[in-house]
Amino acid sequence: MALRIVHGWKGLAPAERGAALALGNFDGVHLGHRQVIALAAKAAQDLKAPLGVLSFEPHPRRYFQADVAPFQLMSLPQQAEVLDGLGVDVFYVLPFDVTMAGLTDEAFAREVLAEGLGVRHVAAGFDVTFGKGRSGSPEHLKDYGARFGFSVSVADQLLGPHGEKCSSTAVREALAAGLPELAAQLLGRAFAIRAVVVHGDKIGRTLGFPTANMEFGDYVRPRPGIYATRTRLADGREIAGVAYIGMRPTVNGVDERLEVNLFDFDEDLYGQTLETDLVRFIRGDEHFDSLEAMKAQIARDCQTARDLLLPAF
Repeated sequence: MALRIVHGWKGLAPAERGAALALGNFDGVHLGHRQVIALAAKAAQDLKAPLGVLSFEPHPRRYFQADVAPFQLMSLPQQAEVLDGLGVDVFYVLPFDVTMAGLTDEAFAREVLAEGLGVRHVAAGFDVTFGKGRSGSPEHLKDYGARFGFSVSVADQLLGPHGEKCSSTAVREALAAGLPELAAQLLGRAFAIRAVVVHGDKIGRTLGFPTANMEFGDYVRPRPGIYATRTRLADGREIAGVAYIGMRPTVNGVDERLEVNLFDFDEDLYGQTLETDLVRFIRGDEHFDSLEAMKAQIARDCQTARDLLLPAF
């Protein structure tokens, strides 16, 4: 059964209610999130109920801090695709607005979970918070479940490869440090930026390294510099390449860019949506004294990325 996306929690049809639900924000759907979803999936199987995941749009952090720096790990379509691959039946995307922000933890459990969604089970992380002022806890959730008619399971803390808490924050910190491999270990897949190709300054083409230029939107900003990448095209092809992330100091850039050079590729991509995995950090951003010096370094970067990504013949 294909994933259904439900926007809202009031007046739902019977087929959209009664799920075993994973509760959280699920930005990144990292391995800790997957542990919560696995608990909900077990309950769904036992109860013969649909498997649901609940998240919010916009992210509560964006609602309360409108000017906060970009921080998201994935777009809503990316979230939906990953959840579909995990066997989720219903993705509840609830509007985080003044009404939602004003609900106490008890009101959220009663009005949203029990009365609105009609949940039969709720799975949550060991550190889940919910309700106004983030006052709800796993213990509160268990109490409300007993009162309002749904069972509750709580996932244990999951640690990353270096003993760090597996969390969206840890993924963001790994990306900020130029460690996409660690981010991938925490996520269970590579961190990927999905965006539309837009017209740039075409400087790369004049240097012999044409790039697909994409805007970041609300994605978290990884460490500026050069990365080995894999990019999926709209038609499904996956192409190795090298990407630049940064402000382009050598050419006096004024905005942050993701610029991807696709190896052995020369097709028009303007207006297409691409998804680029950050595979390995190669070097930090630099200012060059001339375009010739920058061109020579780009050639070295491309060779480094080829050696990392492409098999030797």
